[in-house]
Amino acid sequence: MEGFILAAGLGTRLRPLTDDRPKALVEISEKRTMVSGEWREEKVTLLELAIRRLEEAGVEHIVVNVHHFAEKVIDFIGSRRWQATVDISDERSLLLDTGGGLRHAAPLFSGRDNVLVHNVDILSDLDLRAVERHHREAGNLATLCVSDRDTRRKLRFDAQGMLLGRENDIRNSEFKNHNSHLLAFSGISVVSPALFALLPVADHPYPIIDQYVSLSAQGHRIGSFCHPADRWLDVGKPETLEIAKQWNRSSSK
Repeated sequence: MEGFILAAGLGTRLRPLTDDRPKALVEISEKRTMVSGEWREEKVTLLELAIRRLEEAGVEHIVVNVHHFAEKVIDFIGSRRWQATVDISDERSLLLDTGGGLRHAAPLFSGRDNVLVHNVDILSDLDLRAVERHHREAGNLATLCVSDRDTRRKLRFDAQGMLLGRENDIRNSEFKNHNSHLLAFSGISVVSPALFALLPVADHPYPIIDQYVSLSAQGHRIGSFCHPADRWLDVGKPETLEIAKQWNRSSSK
């Protein structure tokens, strides 16, 4: 399994923290490391947590996309020792959104392995190995991690967990009374390498969810992996940043 971390966003919801750094380098906790025989305190960023999570799941090759303060992200990645090989997908000339960003990064992947896609501002206790195993055994083109939580952007799935569309899509009216259910996308997914050839050329920005809805309508298997919402957190907002720091400290004990 390979990995793709979406780290190119502008981080506008976290301003003023992101006025001088990318969202990926917002600090979430501290750790003690031994340097030249002395213990030193180091800040842990969202990007480091995401990379370590993917490494723990057995990912040996990770691609990180960059745009906002790209040089800082590149320098940060080069300053650390990682278990996985970490490559850069450069979007400095044009921010491509989630779908365009994934398609743009496609040449950097092997084309043989499933790819775990992870937003840099998501913290969770999901068993990422289990997500990939479910994806593989189900034979899905893409598997979206989802949960039942309050949000204005829900997706509709059938009784077998297959994507039907967005909550308010006109084409979904026929499904509303047929054992379908609404769930929120969690910013983590696994995609098969066959997906890349089905995405539009990355010469313009576009969101990945629109592509999943379209592919589902064409008969492709866009499935789901449902998880509890209580150990999941979107850290892209100031009000959740302090919660994330407290959560990460408790998780590290």
